[in-house]
Amino acid sequence: MPTSEDYKGQVPAWCPGCGNFQILSAVKQALVELGIEPWEVLAVSGIGQSGKLPHYMKCHTFNGLHGRTLPVATAAKLANHSLHVIAVAGDGDCYGEGGNHFLHAIRRNPNITLIVHDNQIYGLTKGQASPTTAKGTRTKVQPSGVPAEPMNPLALAISQDCSFVARGFAGDPEYLKELMKAAITHKGFSLLDILQPCVTFNKVNTFKWYRERVYKLEAEYDPYDRMKAFERVLEWGEKIPNGIFYKKDKDTLEEMFPTIREEPLVRQKFSIEDVKSEIEKFY
Repeated sequence: MPTSEDYKGQVPAWCPGCGNFQILSAVKQALVELGIEPWEVLAVSGIGQSGKLPHYMKCHTFNGLHGRTLPVATAAKLANHSLHVIAVAGDGDCYGEGGNHFLHAIRRNPNITLIVHDNQIYGLTKGQASPTTAKGTRTKVQPSGVPAEPMNPLALAISQDCSFVARGFAGDPEYLKELMKAAITHKGFSLLDILQPCVTFNKVNTFKWYRERVYKLEAEYDPYDRMKAFERVLEWGEKIPNGIFYKKDKDTLEEMFPTIREEPLVRQKFSIEDVKSEIEKFY
Protein backbone atom coordinates (compact mmCIF):
# COMPACT_ATOMS: atom_id res chain seq x y z
CA MET A 1 0.00 0.00 0.00
CA PRO A 2 1.57 3.34 -1.04
CA THR A 3 2.01 6.27 1.33
CA SER A 4 2.27 10.02 0.76
CA GLU A 5 6.00 9.71 1.38
CA ASP A 6 6.25 7.43 -1.66
CA TYR A 7 5.01 10.33 -3.79
CA LYS A 8 7.35 12.92 -2.29
CA GLY A 9 9.26 14.79 -5.01
CA GLN A 10 11.26 18.01 -5.09
CA VAL A 11 10.69 20.82 -2.60
CA PRO A 12 7.94 23.11 -4.03
CA ALA A 13 9.00 26.60 -5.10
CA TRP A 14 5.53 28.16 -5.04
CA CYS A 15 4.79 31.36 -3.13
CA PRO A 16 3.99 30.86 0.59
CA GLY A 17 0.23 30.50 0.98
CA CYS A 18 -0.38 29.49 -2.65
CA GLY A 19 -3.41 27.30 -3.27
CA ASN A 20 -1.23 24.93 -5.29
CA PHE A 21 0.08 23.36 -2.09
CA GLN A 22 -3.38 22.06 -1.20
CA ILE A 23 -3.86 20.72 -4.72
CA LEU A 24 -0.56 18.86 -4.57
CA SER A 25 -1.47 17.37 -1.20
CA ALA A 26 -4.94 16.36 -2.42
CA VAL A 27 -3.50 14.61 -5.51
CA LYS A 28 -1.09 12.59 -3.37
CA GLN A 29 -3.73 11.66 -0.80
CA ALA A 30 -6.21 10.66 -3.50
CA LEU A 31 -3.69 8.34 -5.17
CA VAL A 32 -2.68 6.85 -1.83
CA GLU A 33 -6.27 6.17 -0.77
CA LEU A 34 -6.98 4.59 -4.14
CA GLY A 35 -4.01 2.27 -3.63
CA ILE A 36 -2.28 3.45 -6.81
CA GLU A 37 1.51 3.06 -6.79
CA PRO A 38 3.81 5.84 -8.11
CA TRP A 39 5.02 3.64 -10.98
CA GLU A 40 1.43 3.33 -12.17
CA VAL A 41 1.01 7.11 -12.58
CA LEU A 42 2.05 9.51 -15.35
CA ALA A 43 1.69 13.23 -14.56
CA VAL A 44 1.84 15.44 -17.66
CA SER A 45 2.04 19.24 -17.59
CA GLY A 46 2.73 22.25 -19.74
CA ILE A 47 4.06 25.65 -18.64
CA GLY A 48 3.00 27.73 -15.64
CA GLN A 49 2.98 27.51 -11.87
CA SER A 50 0.62 24.54 -12.22
CA GLY A 51 3.11 22.93 -14.59
CA LYS A 52 5.56 22.52 -11.73
CA LEU A 53 3.34 20.04 -9.88
CA PRO A 54 4.72 16.86 -11.53
CA HIS A 55 8.21 17.87 -10.38
CA TYR A 56 6.96 17.84 -6.81
CA MET A 57 5.72 14.26 -7.12
CA LYS A 58 7.58 10.98 -7.42
CA CYS A 59 6.02 9.24 -10.42
CA HIS A 60 6.43 9.17 -14.19
CA THR A 61 6.41 12.77 -15.42
CA PHE A 62 6.42 14.70 -18.67
CA ASN A 63 6.76 18.49 -18.76
CA GLY A 64 6.04 19.81 -22.25
CA LEU A 65 5.10 22.97 -24.12
CA HIS A 66 2.68 25.69 -23.07
CA GLY A 67 -0.88 24.61 -23.84
CA ARG A 68 0.16 21.18 -25.15
CA THR A 69 -0.54 19.06 -22.07
CA LEU A 70 -3.49 17.12 -23.46
CA PRO A 71 -1.96 15.86 -26.75
CA VAL A 72 0.94 14.33 -24.81
CA ALA A 73 -1.38 12.86 -22.16
CA THR A 74 -3.63 11.38 -24.86
CA ALA A 75 -0.72 9.84 -26.75
CA ALA A 76 0.70 8.33 -23.58
CA LYS A 77 -2.66 6.77 -22.72
CA LEU A 78 -2.97 5.28 -26.20
CA ALA A 79 0.53 3.81 -25.94
CA ASN A 80 0.04 2.43 -22.43
CA HIS A 81 -3.55 2.48 -21.23
CA SER A 82 -2.58 0.62 -18.05
CA LEU A 83 -1.16 3.92 -16.74
CA HIS A 84 -3.21 6.37 -14.70
CA VAL A 85 -2.59 9.52 -16.76
CA ILE A 86 -3.13 12.84 -14.99
CA ALA A 87 -2.87 16.01 -17.06
CA VAL A 88 -2.05 19.09 -14.97
CA ALA A 89 -2.67 22.58 -16.34
CA GLY A 90 -3.54 26.15 -15.43
CA ASP A 91 -6.44 28.25 -16.67
CA GLY A 92 -4.17 30.10 -19.11
CA ASP A 93 -2.27 26.99 -20.14
CA CYS A 94 -5.40 24.89 -20.76
CA TYR A 95 -8.19 27.32 -21.66
CA GLY A 96 -5.98 29.86 -23.47
CA GLU A 97 -3.00 28.41 -25.34
CA GLY A 98 -4.44 24.90 -25.09
CA GLY A 99 -8.08 25.72 -25.76
CA ASN A 100 -8.25 23.83 -29.06
CA HIS A 101 -6.72 20.72 -27.48
CA PHE A 102 -9.20 20.99 -24.61
CA LEU A 103 -12.14 20.86 -27.03
CA HIS A 104 -10.84 17.91 -29.01
CA ALA A 105 -9.83 15.92 -25.94
CA ILE A 106 -13.46 16.16 -24.83
CA ARG A 107 -14.57 14.89 -28.26
CA ARG A 108 -12.15 11.95 -28.28
CA ASN A 109 -12.78 10.98 -24.66
CA PRO A 110 -9.42 9.41 -23.72
CA ASN A 111 -9.44 7.82 -20.27
CA ILE A 112 -7.36 10.56 -18.62
CA THR A 113 -7.87 13.03 -15.79
CA LEU A 114 -7.43 16.77 -16.37
CA ILE A 115 -6.77 18.87 -13.27
CA VAL A 116 -6.89 22.62 -13.92
CA HIS A 117 -5.44 25.06 -11.38
CA ASP A 118 -7.88 27.90 -12.06
CA ASN A 119 -6.52 31.03 -10.34
CA GLN A 120 -8.02 33.42 -12.92
CA ILE A 121 -4.62 34.93 -13.69
CA TYR A 122 -1.29 34.14 -15.35
CA GLY A 123 0.87 33.54 -12.28
CA LEU A 124 4.21 32.48 -13.77
CA THR A 125 4.41 35.51 -16.08
CA LYS A 126 3.49 37.90 -13.28
CA GLY A 127 -0.20 38.65 -13.32
CA GLN A 128 -1.69 39.09 -16.78
CA ALA A 129 -5.38 38.33 -17.33
CA SER A 130 -6.25 34.74 -18.24
CA PRO A 131 -9.36 33.42 -20.07
CA THR A 132 -11.19 33.11 -16.72
CA THR A 133 -10.32 36.57 -15.35
CA ALA A 134 -13.45 38.59 -14.56
CA LYS A 135 -14.40 41.43 -16.87
CA GLY A 136 -13.16 44.79 -15.56
CA THR A 137 -10.26 43.32 -13.56
CA ARG A 138 -7.21 45.61 -13.71
CA THR A 139 -3.83 44.00 -14.36
CA LYS A 140 -0.39 45.21 -15.47
CA VAL A 141 -1.31 44.52 -19.08
CA GLN A 142 -4.94 45.62 -18.78
CA PRO A 143 -4.66 48.80 -16.66
CA SER A 144 -8.12 49.94 -17.78
CA GLY A 145 -9.67 46.58 -16.96
CA VAL A 146 -10.21 43.34 -18.88
CA PRO A 147 -12.62 44.17 -21.75
CA ALA A 148 -13.94 40.65 -22.37
CA GLU A 149 -16.31 38.38 -20.48
CA PRO A 150 -14.62 35.46 -18.71
CA MET A 151 -14.75 31.99 -20.20
CA ASN A 152 -16.89 29.39 -18.43
CA PRO A 153 -14.92 26.16 -18.97
CA LEU A 154 -17.46 23.96 -17.20
CA ALA A 155 -20.33 25.17 -19.38
CA LEU A 156 -18.16 24.68 -22.45
CA ALA A 157 -17.28 21.14 -21.39
CA ILE A 158 -20.92 20.21 -20.77
CA SER A 159 -21.94 21.71 -24.12
CA GLN A 160 -19.50 19.26 -25.75
CA ASP A 161 -20.91 16.36 -23.69
CA CYS A 162 -17.75 15.86 -21.64
CA SER A 163 -18.02 12.57 -19.73
CA PHE A 164 -17.09 14.04 -16.31
CA VAL A 165 -17.23 17.68 -15.24
CA ALA A 166 -16.46 18.81 -11.68
CA ARG A 167 -15.18 21.77 -9.70
CA GLY A 168 -13.38 21.95 -6.37
CA PHE A 169 -11.79 24.56 -4.12
CA ALA A 170 -8.20 24.49 -2.88
CA GLY A 171 -9.43 25.84 0.46
CA ASP A 172 -11.41 22.64 1.10
CA PRO A 173 -8.70 19.96 0.66
CA GLU A 174 -10.75 17.08 2.10
CA TYR A 175 -13.60 17.55 -0.38
CA LEU A 176 -11.08 18.26 -3.14
CA LYS A 177 -9.42 14.91 -2.43
CA GLU A 178 -12.75 13.12 -2.81
CA LEU A 179 -13.42 14.89 -6.11
CA MET A 180 -9.98 13.86 -7.33
CA LYS A 181 -10.63 10.24 -6.43
CA ALA A 182 -13.88 10.37 -8.39
CA ALA A 183 -12.15 11.99 -11.38
CA ILE A 184 -9.24 9.52 -11.39
CA THR A 185 -11.49 6.45 -11.18
CA HIS A 186 -13.94 7.73 -13.79
CA LYS A 187 -13.83 5.87 -17.11
CA GLY A 188 -13.30 8.53 -19.76
CA PHE A 189 -12.09 12.11 -19.98
CA SER A 190 -12.59 13.82 -16.62
CA LEU A 191 -12.30 17.56 -16.03
CA LEU A 192 -11.70 18.82 -12.51
CA ASP A 193 -11.50 22.62 -12.45
CA ILE A 194 -10.04 23.83 -9.14
CA LEU A 195 -10.58 27.32 -7.73
CA GLN A 196 -7.01 28.07 -6.65
CA PRO A 197 -6.32 31.48 -5.10
CA CYS A 198 -3.14 33.21 -6.29
CA VAL A 199 -1.97 35.07 -3.19
CA THR A 200 0.53 37.21 -5.13
CA PHE A 201 -1.23 38.47 -8.26
CA ASN A 202 -4.97 37.98 -7.71
CA LYS A 203 -6.12 40.16 -4.84
CA VAL A 204 -9.81 39.72 -5.68
CA ASN A 205 -10.46 35.97 -5.71
CA THR A 206 -8.83 35.22 -2.36
CA PHE A 207 -9.38 32.33 0.05
CA LYS A 208 -11.69 34.58 2.06
CA TRP A 209 -13.62 35.63 -1.05
CA TYR A 210 -14.22 32.01 -2.03
CA ARG A 211 -15.06 30.78 1.46
CA GLU A 212 -17.89 33.34 1.61
CA ARG A 213 -19.37 31.98 -1.64
CA VAL A 214 -18.46 28.34 -2.24
CA TYR A 215 -20.93 25.59 -1.34
CA LYS A 216 -21.31 21.88 -2.18
CA LEU A 217 -23.96 20.55 -4.54
CA GLU A 218 -26.87 18.90 -2.75
CA ALA A 219 -26.70 15.16 -1.98
CA GLU A 220 -29.80 14.55 -4.13
CA TYR A 221 -28.34 16.40 -7.14
CA ASP A 222 -28.38 14.22 -10.29
CA PRO A 223 -25.14 14.60 -12.31
CA TYR A 224 -26.66 12.73 -15.26
CA ASP A 225 -29.15 15.56 -15.88
CA ARG A 226 -27.38 17.64 -18.53
CA MET A 227 -29.79 20.57 -18.53
CA LYS A 228 -29.64 20.86 -14.75
CA ALA A 229 -25.84 20.72 -14.97
CA PHE A 230 -25.88 23.69 -17.38
CA GLU A 231 -28.05 25.62 -14.97
CA ARG A 232 -25.75 25.01 -12.02
CA VAL A 233 -22.42 25.78 -13.73
CA LEU A 234 -23.82 29.14 -14.84
CA GLU A 235 -24.29 30.06 -11.19
CA TRP A 236 -21.46 32.43 -10.23
CA GLY A 237 -21.20 35.46 -8.00
CA GLU A 238 -22.71 35.52 -4.53
CA LYS A 239 -22.89 31.71 -4.55
CA ILE A 240 -20.51 29.31 -6.32
CA PRO A 241 -21.41 25.59 -6.37
CA ASN A 242 -18.73 22.90 -6.19
CA GLY A 243 -18.99 19.19 -6.86
CA ILE A 244 -19.60 16.81 -9.74
CA PHE A 245 -21.88 18.65 -12.15
CA TYR A 246 -22.11 16.20 -15.02
CA LYS A 247 -21.35 12.58 -15.90
CA LYS A 248 -21.93 10.61 -19.08
CA ASP A 249 -21.11 6.95 -19.73
CA LYS A 250 -19.27 6.77 -23.06
CA ASP A 251 -16.77 4.59 -24.89
CA THR A 252 -13.20 5.76 -24.39
CA LEU A 253 -10.76 6.58 -27.17
CA GLU A 254 -8.66 3.51 -26.35
CA GLU A 255 -11.68 1.24 -26.80
CA MET A 256 -12.16 2.49 -30.34
CA PHE A 257 -8.88 0.88 -31.50
CA PRO A 258 -9.10 -2.94 -31.65
CA THR A 259 -5.31 -3.33 -31.66
CA ILE A 260 -4.94 -1.86 -28.17
CA ARG A 261 -8.33 -2.61 -26.66
CA GLU A 262 -7.16 -5.69 -24.77
CA GLU A 263 -3.44 -5.06 -24.34
CA PRO A 264 -1.42 -1.82 -24.17
CA LEU A 265 0.73 -1.09 -27.19
CA VAL A 266 3.91 -1.07 -25.10
CA ARG A 267 3.33 -4.70 -24.10
CA GLN A 268 2.69 -6.00 -27.58
CA LYS A 269 5.53 -7.67 -29.50
CA PHE A 270 5.84 -7.09 -33.23
CA SER A 271 8.11 -8.70 -35.77
CA ILE A 272 9.33 -7.03 -38.96
CA GLU A 273 6.94 -9.28 -40.87
CA ASP A 274 4.02 -8.07 -38.74
CA VAL A 275 4.87 -4.45 -39.47
CA LYS A 276 5.23 -5.11 -43.22
CA SER A 277 1.90 -6.93 -43.23
CA GLU A 278 0.15 -4.00 -41.57
CA ILE A 279 1.72 -1.49 -43.98
CA GLU A 280 0.71 -3.55 -47.02
CA LYS A 281 -2.93 -3.28 -45.98
CA PHE A 282 -2.83 0.39 -46.93
CA TYR A 283 -1.47 -0.20 -50.46
